[in-house]
Amino acid sequence: MLISSPQNPRIKALKKLDKAAERREQGVFPIEGMRELCLADGAGYEITQLYICDELLKETEEYNLGNCKLTGTEVFQITAEVYESVAYRGTTEGVIALARPRPHTLADLRLKDKPLILVIEGVEKPGNLGAMLRTCDAAGVDAVIVCDTKTDVYNPNAVRSSVGTVFTNQIAIASSEEVIAFLTDRSITSYAAELTATEAHYQKDFTSATAIVVGDEATGLSPLWMQAASQHIKIPMLGQIDSLNVSVSAAVLLYEALRQRQSAK
Repeated sequence: MLISSPQNPRIKALKKLDKAAERREQGVFPIEGMRELCLADGAGYEITQLYICDELLKETEEYNLGNCKLTGTEVFQITAEVYESVAYRGTTEGVIALARPRPHTLADLRLKDKPLILVIEGVEKPGNLGAMLRTCDAAGVDAVIVCDTKTDVYNPNAVRSSVGTVFTNQIAIASSEEVIAFLTDRSITSYAAELTATEAHYQKDFTSATAIVVGDEATGLSPLWMQAASQHIKIPMLGQIDSLNVSVSAAVLLYEALRQRQSAK
């Protein structure tokens, strides 16, 4: 079936999915890009619909439609005009999919001995959330726990900025109280990243069971986490400003943990 009008009811419904309330109501979220689609399909996500623009379709040896199972997926062809009316990014690859979200509970996490976990509290900007998911994938983090979130892991900007690693990471979503209890029950040391800490991050030992905790972009961690965290750490700031972007801070901390763990092998 070829869809040639941006006013088609399916296209109108697709455009609405930039809003979290609409994603919840429709029970799906959009995935744009070939790599993102392949990673979601490979992770076992249910892909309900697929919209393909042959004029813009870009495939590689690693990421292509032939490598996707797409079991039970409805497939629609769309024109370039229609694709460009719904695409979220300027550099297009000619494919947009709809997928079912997952619940992401703490009980679903499967952790090895001495796991490395990133806890993200209250982050508001989906681009920052996606960037941290990308870092977690690259650093081999065992799990990402998002608590008291002000954004949605399936926000199109989060999916896009994560370059599909929202599908490759183990993710749990819970309240701060639930996460604190979860870490305490498993004897996982939590390190709160905050500006007033007296010890630098590289002075700590991250080779045991570790959870690095970062807060929102404006105010950092809440008083609850400041009190509950096992230890407090800071990234030394030697210039005129006193902080880094939260996604950059998370990357610095996680790669120090990775460095320590690789050195200990």
